[in-house]
Amino acid sequence: MDEGKRMLQETRAIWATAISFLVGTVVGTIVLWGNPRPIAGDGSVGIPAAVIAGLVAAASFVLSTFLHRRGETKPMPRWQAIVSDVSAVALTIAFAGVTALGVLLAGEILGVGLQGLELPAIGGGLLTGVAAAVGGRLAFAAGVGLETGDLAGLLFSYLVIGTLFAMLTAADPDWWSLNFSQLGIGAGSWAFNGTLVVAGLLVATVGAYIGRDLHRIRGDRAFRQILWVVALWAGAGIALACVGIFPIHRIVVAHNIAAFATLALFIAAAVVTTIVMPGPPKPLVFTTVVVGASLVIAFVLCDPFRLYSLTVLEVIAVGLGLLWMTTLVRILAVLSPEQSRPSARPTLRNR
Repeated sequence: MDEGKRMLQETRAIWATAISFLVGTVVGTIVLWGNPRPIAGDGSVGIPAAVIAGLVAAASFVLSTFLHRRGETKPMPRWQAIVSDVSAVALTIAFAGVTALGVLLAGEILGVGLQGLELPAIGGGLLTGVAAAVGGRLAFAAGVGLETGDLAGLLFSYLVIGTLFAMLTAADPDWWSLNFSQLGIGAGSWAFNGTLVVAGLLVATVGAYIGRDLHRIRGDRAFRQILWVVALWAGAGIALACVGIFPIHRIVVAHNIAAFATLALFIAAAVVTTIVMPGPPKPLVFTTVVVGASLVIAFVLCDPFRLYSLTVLEVIAVGLGLLWMTTLVRILAVLSPEQSRPSARPTLRNR
């Protein structure tokens, strides 16, 4: 990319940031007009600011995608273009969710440090404008050239932000004595359950991008294997979303089935992806074996030996899974060409 093109992108990003701030401030001031409001809690600035900032971030990502990647799907067959468009829609929802939850988490933290502070409409509007500017800038930058590694980072950030917010607003302070599913019970349960639903959407989208990178590397000759990779990641994402859709206190059987299915499908997706990778690369094989063995050891130490609670096991499992995924996307970044690769198959069923 030449210097002039990079400068144009940076100029556009600055304009996107300024417009996001202006829109967030104006809309936030209008929505918050009236009596002063606290930063967090009932009737606070937090929820309106989060909704506005999330919508601004989503609009910024759509605009950036239109400006920088317009026409990218034209050479592709219809099915491939549809997959790309559906992934873009999922990412738009994810950026809105990440931004909104980030604002809510920041509000809860500020509410603890600034107890008793109330903001008038203009102050709340300016705070909303700042949140919208940050979310809008990050989303606009992502739309320029989103890579699989960026998505993995987005997934990690979203899970951390959503879980921390759910912890801060949990109805039961002793939820950790059982498992993470307890965060999906009672007042404020929407935060944890909603996080899982959008995270599931992100996992499925990461799988689609993994399939895209594998196709760029191996082409149509490995189409069937790549299709299995994408299907397994999509299944893992759907199962994770179902964990949030079926809270444990309402449909315990469905919740537990979805939780176990998420783990099983994630492991299956990891193994199949490793096999389909060209080589497969030794660092990825090594990481897969180590992560798999670590999961087994962690489970044994938790269940028969009772050295720690199920909550700790869940943290270990998620951490190891994200560690493996980070290794995968970094290796894909090394092997995968930057340019898109339209498929020569007119349909998915074509032989």
